[in-house]
Amino acid sequence: MTNPAPLTRASREFPLGLHPARGAWGADAHANAAVWAPGIASMDVHWRRADGTWTSETLVGLDGGVHHGLVGPVPPGALYAFWPTGKDLPGAVGEAQLLLDPYARAIETIPLDPGPAETPSRSYYSVFLEHTFDWGTSERPLTPWRDTVVYEAHVKGLTKLHPDVPERLRGTYAGLAHPVMIAHLRDLGVTAVQLLPVHSHIDEPHLEPLGLGNYWGYNTLGFFAAHTDYATVEARAAGPTAVLDEFKGMVRALHEAGLEVILDVVYNHTAEGEQHRPALCWRGLGDADYYRHDTTGRYVDTTGCGNTLDFSQPRVVEFALDSLRYWVEEFKIDGFRFDLAVSLGRDEHNAFTQRHPFLVAVRASEALRGTKLIAEPWDLGPDGWRTGQFPVGWADWNDGFRDTVRDFWLHDIAAIAHGGTGSSPGRLAGSLAGSAELFAASGRSALASINLVTAHDGFTLADLTAYERKHNEANGEENRDGHNDNRSYNHGAEGRTEDEGILARRERSARNIMASLLISLGVPMLMAGDELGRTQHGNNNAYCQDNELTWVHWPDDAASRRMLEATRTLLSIRRDFLARQPSTFPSRADQSTLLWFSTAGLPMTAQEWNDPRTRTVQLLLGSTGGTINGLVVINGSLEDTRIHLPSAWILQGQGVEGEQPRWFTPTFDSAAGGPVDGTLRLRSGDGDTVAADSVRIYRC
Repeated sequence: MTNPAPLTRASREFPLGLHPARGAWGADAHANAAVWAPGIASMDVHWRRADGTWTSETLVGLDGGVHHGLVGPVPPGALYAFWPTGKDLPGAVGEAQLLLDPYARAIETIPLDPGPAETPSRSYYSVFLEHTFDWGTSERPLTPWRDTVVYEAHVKGLTKLHPDVPERLRGTYAGLAHPVMIAHLRDLGVTAVQLLPVHSHIDEPHLEPLGLGNYWGYNTLGFFAAHTDYATVEARAAGPTAVLDEFKGMVRALHEAGLEVILDVVYNHTAEGEQHRPALCWRGLGDADYYRHDTTGRYVDTTGCGNTLDFSQPRVVEFALDSLRYWVEEFKIDGFRFDLAVSLGRDEHNAFTQRHPFLVAVRASEALRGTKLIAEPWDLGPDGWRTGQFPVGWADWNDGFRDTVRDFWLHDIAAIAHGGTGSSPGRLAGSLAGSAELFAASGRSALASINLVTAHDGFTLADLTAYERKHNEANGEENRDGHNDNRSYNHGAEGRTEDEGILARRERSARNIMASLLISLGVPMLMAGDELGRTQHGNNNAYCQDNELTWVHWPDDAASRRMLEATRTLLSIRRDFLARQPSTFPSRADQSTLLWFSTAGLPMTAQEWNDPRTRTVQLLLGSTGGTINGLVVINGSLEDTRIHLPSAWILQGQGVEGEQPRWFTPTFDSAAGGPVDGTLRLRSGDGDTVAADSVRIYRC
């Protein structure tokens, strides 16, 4: 075979990464290589030829810190890496760790022979990859925020134990796309699957000696590469293109079922860890430019993970934006949840600002238009708590909602059961009404509030009702890790019990919490398995437990069926209610009805709002132009409570439209297990009894 003719066209400093030159693709094609490494005088690229041998070329171009050159021929699927020209190689190329391409479309792990202690057991190389995929007629669902219900899940953990998913597909992208899994999600009533990190990630060094790994995946090595281990055995054996086929096939299947795909992304730090650890990529390309440092040259760590990417650097902002655009354009991803998002909005003084170039640019990008942007609105740096302070176009995880709901239904109930008092209903009312006190100042409505009670980080819903202390011994840190402030209540026994009374009270508390979540204004987020009563046996920081402790179990016992049916019913009520409201509900406050009544059916007074003995309230939800209203009665006391529904004249006086008297039909009762048959009809002004420690919902 003859060598291809020399290329006469100059190389380019963009796009960054390794890409086919002039669109050519094949064994004899050259590639345009470009990498930002402003502190390095000259850069080589090493790649593996089709015959398995390695070669290298120096990148002759240098513009604005970007080394670039036309190299090749580079065959499809070739492994490659960067290394400074003239610097001694750390070992044999193809085994020793060189520098990964930050823009690599795939990463391959190279196992190494065992060596002395502290010797790496593997190295990582970039893969030269271009990929095409037939999306058919699949399109992004573009679900409006007000109709969105988020379901947080782990690709592997969701299906690893599902008995109806074929064994070879369990725990994989293909398993998540299986009709059985899609049927569960649709029947449940969620609209978006939010996946824990699927970017290529690795384990932290301290976990390997313990026989553990990073299950959650918040330790990213490749921001443009899909995590290979979540693909089927067949796809992994076939190579990176087959892995991408499987990933995109998953997205296509979910879209065809009307389900959005949101990715949890970790742009705040990288897998290179603490400053003293070996370079894998960014540290070797430009440590001072990629990472945030103090005036003495030490890392500034606002993430708790050893390093922080420096978003005061324009090139770091560009890197994150390029990654986001890639996942939207190539994978049709519908949204992103940004881990420790405050670190992405810190300026050159390490101060958070709503006008940070990254936050502005994400909203301004045409490629990202219509993409859901969700902030975890805190980090570990100074003034790191920023819930409600992200700009228009972003939604925030609402930790205030989480804490308030836990307090009302668990912490307060425990206090009352032991002879104390709970809190007044004011905090809970504010949370259920969309947390205006948090979001209004930023110009956003209730739809900027991602309402959650549980997430991957913390107790499951079932464990909130069964444990008062964390039980993280299996993590190998002597139970020091994880939160101590869980606001949970075990109802009289820590963990597993056979006491039927305790079990019944736990179930009711879980239904109360789920009801509060799913009737609230805002965007609810469920954690996978909560609808089934999933437990992690008190582990509230199971990041390193890739086993049956964290995988979703799919039991068919009576308690699991009751929880599943209650969750389905609540989501159905929510969906039916929203379908009968104007499209502007609840973002237009002037068109929304949100009225609070006492047990007597009268408007709440200031004294009642502030009285901790007031534990029963009625909430009427509706809108101008809506065809139905909903009445939610919350009884946070330990006594059955007699109520009077709001009378016709009270409703008219409060501006409620529609025929009077109004009829109220119970549709959900947490004390009765959840769904209600709907045969009972009450008129406005009638009396009713609401069971202790319960939520009852009426259609009216």
